[in-house]
Amino acid sequence: MPVETLRFRRDFLAANAGRRWHTPGFTLLALRRDDTAACARVGITVTKKIGGAVVRNRLKRRLRSAIRAVVPQHGRAGTDYVLIGRSDGLRRPMIDLMRDLTQGLQKLSKSRPLEQKA
Repeated sequence: MPVETLRFRRDFLAANAGRRWHTPGFTLLALRRDDTAACARVGITVTKKIGGAVVRNRLKRRLRSAIRAVVPQHGRAGTDYVLIGRSDGLRRPMIDLMRDLTQGLQKLSKSRPLEQKA
């Protein structure tokens, strides 16, 4: 399944109304879109509380790598995902970040249906 990037602030804000999955390295938000697109869209955000630009960019690179490895296999088409980086994401081993992302995607897709974007 192809994965696209969320680019607009309104899409990030809309995902905030969806379901959540918390891990030590990140928080995963998921919102089902009302279109029938054959792709998932993913966005990453890291606040300045985490650190300076170098630290934030390092965390974003780690999260992007986990997304490339996991979302094409475990993501749901027609869904927007937002990963909000947390400070433990820098110290957490990469295999654990990928495992957390896999579990989060599976949990959010198996439980009650994701809310539709209005």
